[in-house]
Amino acid sequence: MAKILVVDDQRNMRTTLSLMLRSAGHVVEEADGGQTACERVRLDGFDLVLTDLRMGGKDGLEVLRHVKDTAPTTEVIVMTAYGTVQTAVDAMRLGAHDYLQKPFEEEELLLKVERAVERRQLASEVQAMAVEFRERYGFDNIIGRSASIRELLGRIVRIAPTDTTVLVTGESGTGKELVARAIHANSARSDRPFVSVNCAAISETLLESELFGHVRGAYTGAIATRKGLFEEANGGTFFFDEIAETPPAFQAKLLRAIQEGEIRRLGDNRPVRVDVRIIAATNQDLHEAIADKRFRQDLYYRLNVARFHLPPLRERREDIGLLAGFFKDKYARKMRRPVVFSEGIADYLQRYDFPGNIRELENMVEQGVALAVDGRVRLEDIIPLEAPVRLSAMQTPPGGINTGLGHTLQDVVDRAERDAIAATLRDLDGNKEKAAEALGLSGTTLWRKMKRLNLQS
Repeated sequence: MAKILVVDDQRNMRTTLSLMLRSAGHVVEEADGGQTACERVRLDGFDLVLTDLRMGGKDGLEVLRHVKDTAPTTEVIVMTAYGTVQTAVDAMRLGAHDYLQKPFEEEELLLKVERAVERRQLASEVQAMAVEFRERYGFDNIIGRSASIRELLGRIVRIAPTDTTVLVTGESGTGKELVARAIHANSARSDRPFVSVNCAAISETLLESELFGHVRGAYTGAIATRKGLFEEANGGTFFFDEIAETPPAFQAKLLRAIQEGEIRRLGDNRPVRVDVRIIAATNQDLHEAIADKRFRQDLYYRLNVARFHLPPLRERREDIGLLAGFFKDKYARKMRRPVVFSEGIADYLQRYDFPGNIRELENMVEQGVALAVDGRVRLEDIIPLEAPVRLSAMQTPPGGINTGLGHTLQDVVDRAERDAIAATLRDLDGNKEKAAEALGLSGTTLWRKMKRLNLQS
């Protein structure tokens, strides 16, 4: 049994559908148009909305968008007349579960309703399990109901109690440090230190001293013996973020530290025993780095004992709505200003490709909450500075919905980056070091961007 809202501006059709559904044991309510339906959905909860596409005033697509904005887990089935099947297909791209082409038989209606209700119940069960899972294991910041996230959480629970070395891979902004912290929090080392270091943020000359420590007089300015971060993490977990950014000479010393469980402070011949669990992360292709002689193969095999790969946000779109809601509530509490999302935001977020992944989504939502007026986050509030480009890309072209938004935006961003880098290199006679400084980038980041944008020559 499900609670179903039937939406149609034709009274006879509403009555007929309601009788069919009630005879199958469902609780049915009716709405005589899109405006009424949106108000009912906002005030009450439904398992399923069955709506006609062609109606006066608000049409079925507007009802669909409103449902997905205000009640994302409510399933929607759209009804369409012969000749408008393409509109129904477009509706499914916007999140509709299925469509019915008029005229249809009662058996077909009840079968599709049954499947939609089963999907709704499954989603509710998965969501409830996810809440219980996070409460039990403390995964408060790992949000999602996609298959990849459920598998990830299961693997964290199994690997955390061991001391196995872990390698976390994935694009920037996918939450690699969150995974490392979740593993530590559910391990026997949880009451000991979790030490994190961003290898790309420390210069090559300071990296060894920061991690291994130094003795007095080891170099100019070393006026006292100092423990390194490895010793600070003793008994706990050490997280190397951007491990591929370390120089090969340091990688050799790191390999020895992991293998032997001991380090040598800079300028000291005596080894110091350390007991740490190693978790490393990178957004680079380590096989490519090994081929380019930028990363040691033996260190790769030492780190790649248990591998966790985090998919980009564009490959787990079913999590976007949950994440957006999580960040909205987070910043609403932080800024003490309760807000809701306006219509259109859910559709926009589902179409966008998020090159910056979860970090970019969080920044967009934080901006939206900060700019919200009258307790409502509008579409223009979440869009960054290049709003005209992004909004124009949202327009529906003749004959259907624009599904290439992310590619269009990425092309614009790539062109802008390519032009800026090329112009800077021309002005500086091709000096990459000076160009990186002028652009506010590290040398490695500039090299990576030039390679991606085909500017190597």
